[in-house]
Amino acid sequence: MVDEVLAGRVRALVGARVPVVERRMFGGVAFLVGGHMAVGVSGRQGAVMVRVPAEETARLLTEPGTRPFVMNGRHAAGWLLVEPSAVEDDDDLAPWVDAGVDHARSLPPKPGAED
Repeated sequence: MVDEVLAGRVRALVGARVPVVERRMFGGVAFLVGGHMAVGVSGRQGAVMVRVPAEETARLLTEPGTRPFVMNGRHAAGWLLVEPSAVEDDDDLAPWVDAGVDHARSLPPKPGAED
């Protein structure tokens, strides 16, 4: 089940910065910028999913409360999970949202992206 309070906090932070499309995906809520998933709230993993540049993944995984995002038994480079305990207030959550939004904005918009 998705933490709707956490999803609302992410929604407010993303929406304050850029046009965003929200989709239910992978048992959670994904926030897309330019057609690219920037950040999400995972229902299964119980954490905030953040898309980051692949080359920064290892460094960011040294931050407190982070862990690799594992898909099909493998760590997905360019993705990480941030535990709810590490984003208890918006001052802690905002840098992660910013990282995901900044990375999504650095990518060329997907054709037909709604935002």
